[in-house]
Amino acid sequence: MSKSEKDIKKSKFSYKRGLSYSIGQMSDITSYQTFTFLIFTFYYAVVGVSVILIMIGFIIWALWNSFNDFLIGYLSDRTHTKWGRRYPYIMFSIIPLAFIMFFLFTPLFPIGTENQIANFVYFLIIIIIFELFFTMYDLNYTALFPELFITLDERTKANNLRQAFAIIGLIMAFVLPGLFITDYSDPQYLGEYQLFGIIIAIIVIIPGLIFLKITPREKAEFKEDYKKTPRFIDSLKTCVKSKSFMWYIPAEVANWFVYGILPAIVPLYGKFVLQITDTLILSLLLGISFISAAIFMTILWKPVVQKIGPRKSWLISMSIWIATLIPLLFIGDMISGLIVFFLMGIGLSGSLYIIDIIISDIVDEDEINTGIRREGAYYGVNMFLMHLSTVLVFLVIGPVFIISNWEVFDPLNVTPEIIFGLRSLMTIFPSIALLIALLVIYKYPLDDERLKQVKKQREKLHEEKKSKI
Repeated sequence: MSKSEKDIKKSKFSYKRGLSYSIGQMSDITSYQTFTFLIFTFYYAVVGVSVILIMIGFIIWALWNSFNDFLIGYLSDRTHTKWGRRYPYIMFSIIPLAFIMFFLFTPLFPIGTENQIANFVYFLIIIIIFELFFTMYDLNYTALFPELFITLDERTKANNLRQAFAIIGLIMAFVLPGLFITDYSDPQYLGEYQLFGIIIAIIVIIPGLIFLKITPREKAEFKEDYKKTPRFIDSLKTCVKSKSFMWYIPAEVANWFVYGILPAIVPLYGKFVLQITDTLILSLLLGISFISAAIFMTILWKPVVQKIGPRKSWLISMSIWIATLIPLLFIGDMISGLIVFFLMGIGLSGSLYIIDIIISDIVDEDEINTGIRREGAYYGVNMFLMHLSTVLVFLVIGPVFIISNWEVFDPLNVTPEIIFGLRSLMTIFPSIALLIALLVIYKYPLDDERLKQVKKQREKLHEEKKSKI
């Protein structure tokens, strides 16, 4: 075994460093998953905006993101301050992001289909503002991960801590609404949505401010990388030229498509398919998946990833996830729903755990090729892909609802076609997406000997950078 291999294997992990970084995940996950879980049901069923307008809104939102995401990542890579490259963006975004969580659920005009154009315009403006500040926070927070934790051992241990806070954030986003909102699809409970928005704003801002106070700073060996960051177009071209990244892209989009479509449809699926009228039980459907994910992330996926690597582990987790989605096409009661959603956590946890380890490896490979770390550029493209998947979610939901004659929400006219539409959105479309992801990750090249070679070259490059400080 070479010296570099021994160094990688024996690398020391600081739990204090891991915890101080990981607390920021709560603000990140709570804000975005609240948006994912409630924004569609709120504007479709409560505010009265048609599914066609919502679909158009998300297409415009995606066009904005195609510029916003990569530009913020690019600027982040080129930023140089006494706080490092990422910290200033996080510092500037956290308070506006918290305030936006309230305004997401506060339409300016009376709710109802007669005001749907005005409320659609408000919906479009507020989701674009939300996205601006969320991207500033999330992209720079996530970009710190591969900079602060270099080896696979560090990344798996730090990811364990990080995902523990992520699970707390997910529970806040999916379970907490059931304590405040009596019925997710009833306009008379608009005030309860707004109260919940205030609660979420507080939950977002407190961990965010703690993170700003105690977060680790950028490592010294990367402080000069901003000088070598290529121009905007050249940076984008370099990302696209990465063979590993290009194989990763469709799998990333597919996984985020599933992350997006399940929470968006669960409030309606639970109420009209599983006949659940209690919103707390409805929230527990997703909550139990993430409690399950928290369990299996540590006892299953951490040792599996360390044993066989992230690529093979991801293939296994997505296969399990597909198998646990299938029963959603047939079940029709609360107990079956709770059991199935718990089992879904097995595959879900693998995906949540592995994605950031995969992209960290891709950034490492890019550093070997370019000599600098460009997390901002890669996570900028990654953010765009995440938002592209959200557009795909509504490009699927919209036609299914239109074909089912549910373009405008009507709780008194739930036909068998609508029930099947909800079932297919929870099962058929997510399964197709995950099958596509399986096929492309099977061809993903950064594995086995190639991955080991990248790790060795990365360690050598970092030693050279340290020697020049």
